[in-house]
Amino acid sequence: MIALLQFRPDPTQPAEQFQEQAEQALRLLAERPGFLRGSVGRATDDAGSWLLLTEWESVGAYRRGLGGYQVKLIATPLLSQALDQPSAFEELLQIGPDGQETARASDRADDAEWKPR
Repeated sequence: MIALLQFRPDPTQPAEQFQEQAEQALRLLAERPGFLRGSVGRATDDAGSWLLLTEWESVGAYRRGLGGYQVKLIATPLLSQALDQPSAFEELLQIGPDGQETARASDRADDAEWKPR
């Protein structure tokens, strides 16, 4: 399961400060069971657009990862600033550098439609 959170921080906030907060959030998430990998990135063509990408063993691991005390205390204030759009994605096809393909069936519930607030 991949979680992709996009941010457009307040332009008055120094980029370094936002980056430090995002990196701290990623480090906290990385300590949670089921975390596989993650990264903090900045758009190459829009300095005000940021990304926090995490990969998890499962949707359940992702949800439990967000429920940790330190995550709630330190990371959630940053995560709540993410743009209001779908952010959790299941991998349906993965192709490795050797060309080997791994296909997975969807675990998505029929009534799981995202609706904007």
